[in-house]
Amino acid sequence: MIDSLPLPPAETGHGPGSPPDAPQASLPYDAPVFLVGMMGAGKTTIGRQLARLLGRDFVDLDHELEARCGVRVALIFDIEGEEGFRKRETAALDECSQRRGIVLATGGGAVLAPENRRYLKERGVVVYLRASADELYRRVARDRNRPLLQTADPEARLRSLLAEREPLYESVAHITFETGTMPVPQVLRALLPLLQRHEVNP
Repeated sequence: MIDSLPLPPAETGHGPGSPPDAPQASLPYDAPVFLVGMMGAGKTTIGRQLARLLGRDFVDLDHELEARCGVRVALIFDIEGEEGFRKRETAALDECSQRRGIVLATGGGAVLAPENRRYLKERGVVVYLRASADELYRRVARDRNRPLLQTADPEARLRSLLAEREPLYESVAHITFETGTMPVPQVLRALLPLLQRHEVNP
């Protein structure tokens, strides 16, 4: 799902099928970079810009699922329930996580399945984009494309999801990055050296 960090219209990155931009920075490995975190953490926005910076392809796992199914994630939830959606998500992650030289933004619940956590931790560099419950809710409060928040008390639901998922994000993360209220360019300037210093096991 499209995360809700502000970004100028001109900075939208390249779309599916178009070639990556010329790299302005590089990493000392071609292992994929996986972004995990809650809805609203900025995975799509930051991921797209990080991919541009590195001259890598950007993959959004939810968009990949939508392309395969021909419908929005919310409709997959409506038709198949969360269990059906998670099965499709695992199949897509298994395939996408084996691609080299990409930046991949996962859905907020991708860490729930043990096999997904194994794919992420073993196949690439996992960055947990962390933000407080208050900040996350501020970003997603008006977003109607969040099936798990279509409840009477979406803020309480978000806090409950964060409490459930945060230990899982931390268990797979090689790098944990606090996004706070930083603008995207500042996030990239701070995150890039962490990625460059990270040592990937052969």
